[in-house]
Amino acid sequence: METSSSSGKSSSSKSNPWHELEAGGRPWSQFNPREQENIVRHYAPKIRILALRLKNKLPQRVELGELISAGSIGLLDALGKFRPELGIKFDTYSENRIKGSMLDELRRMDWFSRGMRQKVKMLDEAMRVIEHETGATPTQAQLEVRTGMSAKDVQQGLEALQNQLCVSLDAFQENFVGSRESLSDNEPYQTTAFQEMVDKIAGLIEELTPREKLVISLYYGEELNMKETAQVMDITEGRVSQLHSQALVKLRDNFKRKYENGA
Repeated sequence: METSSSSGKSSSSKSNPWHELEAGGRPWSQFNPREQENIVRHYAPKIRILALRLKNKLPQRVELGELISAGSIGLLDALGKFRPELGIKFDTYSENRIKGSMLDELRRMDWFSRGMRQKVKMLDEAMRVIEHETGATPTQAQLEVRTGMSAKDVQQGLEALQNQLCVSLDAFQENFVGSRESLSDNEPYQTTAFQEMVDKIAGLIEELTPREKLVISLYYGEELNMKETAQVMDITEGRVSQLHSQALVKLRDNFKRKYENGA
């Protein structure tokens, strides 16, 4: 039964049920509906922050509300499955679940129109051909000539391709890097699979140029946006975008070549 102070407020443990949850005092299922509502409200701002951060990497057609809705499902999943005895902080555990749920939703969504998907496919193929022929990253002008697309269409397609690659790399981070802390000693297979994937990606990143590696580090490791990354590197945002795109294309292509194609 709740105890109250002279001011009529509940005791610290009861008025802040999320503290009790984080400390392992009670599992989610043992909190009453009002307490559960308070817990969800407490963590709601985290969902919005994570949704806004992801939204900045996506096309305008992706609604913020859809990301927040998916993140809310991830939070509820985290609340129900949280096991403090594993020594994982709820803040870390819930963030991984929330972001993972948002990425799952993005994979289910058809956030490219048919026309944009065709543009992305044409550009992707053209980039491969030009790079194979010249040994260098293709320019926008070369892509326009190769595909017959207008400058505007090429630019839109490249942005869409970059967005797609961003989500793919974010998904990798959540599925493998972000899940590392949730692996228990009773999951040797998962631990081994995680380490193998990390070793593969780390090796591929080492094959990037120094400036490409720096962009990846600042953008994903330090979570700087394009403008902040440009300021740190003392280059234009356009150059950051170009380095970022070509780094992700290299990572994806090299991963497929080395591991998915059995090479």
